[in-house]
Amino acid sequence: MGGITLEDMTAAGALLEGHFKLSSGRHSSRYLQCALYLADPTRAEAAGRQLAARLKNAAAQLVVAPALGGVIIGHEVARALEDVPFFFTERADGVMKLRRGFRIEPGCRVLVVEDVVTTGGSTREVMDVVAREGGVVVGVGAMVNRSGQENPFAPLPFTALLTVDVPNYEPETCPLCASGVPLTKPGSRPDKKS
Repeated sequence: MGGITLEDMTAAGALLEGHFKLSSGRHSSRYLQCALYLADPTRAEAAGRQLAARLKNAAAQLVVAPALGGVIIGHEVARALEDVPFFFTERADGVMKLRRGFRIEPGCRVLVVEDVVTTGGSTREVMDVVAREGGVVVGVGAMVNRSGQENPFAPLPFTALLTVDVPNYEPETCPLCASGVPLTKPGSRPDKKS
């Protein structure tokens, strides 16, 4: 089963070059804006089908993704799995929560889907929400894995459509900051309070 390439991301205008503050707070010279890639419904559907095919053995009963980045790909994975509903988590007062009447039944088998995994922080927050609700995470999928680990969620099954090795830095050790390259924050999550 195919995946996504950096060439695909570049052609979609989704591979950005510069100096970026990631959702994790780390800095990088490259940013993968999956929303631009997923803006084309045909590409979004294909990516969802590819992830779903790789994770179908998890026998998920529900797909959950973090808003905002994971919403499109999470929905497409659920649609490809057929008869599997889709929920999303969102931040309220800085804490990841289920809202909008979403409820996870105790014992429900949940697949967590994300757009980009760097540190895995947002994904783990979603996993914590699922556990608090009584659900059982049975696998994790992402469009892009830039964590530097083959499976940052082991022992759970994990797959990504694209794995990239793009250096990222703590702000204190960022060479781009030291060189005075202007910093931009392209993601959806607001800056963490200091």
